[in-house]
Amino acid sequence: MGSDMADALVLLPGMMCDARLFGPQIAELSADTTVTVAPITQGERVEEIASALLDQLPKRFALAGLSMGGIVAMEILRRAPERVSRVAFLDTNPLAETPQVAAAREPQIVAARTGRMLDVMRDEMKPNYLAPGPDRQAILELVMDMADTLGPEVFIRQSRALQRRRDQQSTLRKCKVPALVLCGRHDALCPVKRHEFMSELIPYATLRVMENSGHLPTLEQPGETTQALRDWMGLPLVLR
Repeated sequence: MGSDMADALVLLPGMMCDARLFGPQIAELSADTTVTVAPITQGERVEEIASALLDQLPKRFALAGLSMGGIVAMEILRRAPERVSRVAFLDTNPLAETPQVAAAREPQIVAARTGRMLDVMRDEMKPNYLAPGPDRQAILELVMDMADTLGPEVFIRQSRALQRRRDQQSTLRKCKVPALVLCGRHDALCPVKRHEFMSELIPYATLRVMENSGHLPTLEQPGETTQALRDWMGLPLVLR
């Protein structure tokens, strides 16, 4: 057995995000780790997205997902636990979608179909996305640019996948590998309380709360987030 550090790291971005979401982490970690960013843009169900990715990913890998990426990571863990050597969930949600949120997505989908997707994204993000701080505007612009790059078809597919997603509490309870649960203190979309709940469900979880971050700690507090991922990548695979 070689050292576990040799495992490739697979990063799954959030809804309407691409590799730029993890830009600072890729830059730092790629010095000594094989880093892959896998798109979660194909498929109208979380199950389809996960199974398509499993066909492409290495035999065994460390897995980290942010927001919708975390939701897809949970489904990968549910389907193929033997392939995941360790797992990190960033600013995400293990629960099925509430009827209220699912209903609220319908007018957003209509807006996306009629050329108003970026307006929808702006309205969504303003109140509850990022912590206050000097980089806030630049990060918002980057997020809008990622969304613009992916386009309305992806927005609609991802919205549908989120509406139909399953509850993953039992997947987390069965998780047998070192797990990191990380979130920003100011994340109103996926609040700290839910991450505390997730870390209690998972047998070998470390909870990290980034004090000056909102929903996107990878960009809002890049150095601290990278360090948290390094610490998690270095954890031994102790399974009692």
